[in-house]
Amino acid sequence: MVLSARKACSPARFDTNLCAARLKSLGIQMTTDQWRNLIQSAVLEPEVRKYMFYNSRVVGIAIAVVFYMTVWINLYSTLQIYSIGQSWKISILVTLGALVGALAIRLIIHQQQGKMNMNTDMRLMAANEVFMKHELLVGVTDQLDQLHSIPQLWFVHFNVEPCLQSLEESIEAMKRNQESALRHNLDELCLVTETAILPAQEEKADSSLEETPLLPDTRNKRRSALTCRELLQLIPDGAPKVMAQQLLMIYSGYYIRLLVSSQLPEAPVRRHVMFTHIPCLCQFIEFAVLRKRCFSFKLR
Repeated sequence: MVLSARKACSPARFDTNLCAARLKSLGIQMTTDQWRNLIQSAVLEPEVRKYMFYNSRVVGIAIAVVFYMTVWINLYSTLQIYSIGQSWKISILVTLGALVGALAIRLIIHQQQGKMNMNTDMRLMAANEVFMKHELLVGVTDQLDQLHSIPQLWFVHFNVEPCLQSLEESIEAMKRNQESALRHNLDELCLVTETAILPAQEEKADSSLEETPLLPDTRNKRRSALTCRELLQLIPDGAPKVMAQQLLMIYSGYYIRLLVSSQLPEAPVRRHVMFTHIPCLCQFIEFAVLRKRCFSFKLR
């Protein structure tokens, strides 16, 4: 099931009544407040929508085209100044060089778009934690319509219980035999948090009320502001079942986005899905996170 945000609204909103009716037809009872807390506020914030637009394929192609034109003009002008070769030879040489550079830029952008997106995929963790109980997984993509980014929610029927059991067994086996490799791979799943360090309250206590200015002094505010950065581990060490559940919640939105956009790698061995060429969620996590190469994945 696919739900698109209404572009006529500013800011855009999903039709909550339609969403509730469709979910009710699937046997899922959810109030408007629950829907808003799980998905509406997570996906449709203005900052997230802008990020989805600038991270879209159309913008990536536009960047490659602008890069090609800029490189072509600069190389051609430079070679013309030094009169290196005939004009048609210079044009062919410049065209080939600019084309190779533009294709390299487009390939780099395409590879980055295929990776996990902390700004969109990770924001659906809480939603997938709820929908997993109803055998549904949620992912988000965007569709461009006249330079407007329209978020789309994809609901895919998926029973995670077999994947949970298989992933739990894999983590338990790695804890026994490859604990250092497991911890190294899971340590890469972290978030950087910044906490503002407020100035000591003792400085205010020393100054009397008569000497305190009526308006705060903001001239040195930026200079004296300090922040403390900390690493937040998304998968802390614990029971294999708890770690497996956390991995499923983190990667479910990413998995659905790659699934509906046909960007999943091929897996010749079928495990918990109907189609032989698509890896199931636990296979994908084992390959992407646990670095288990027991399957010969082929990029599509």
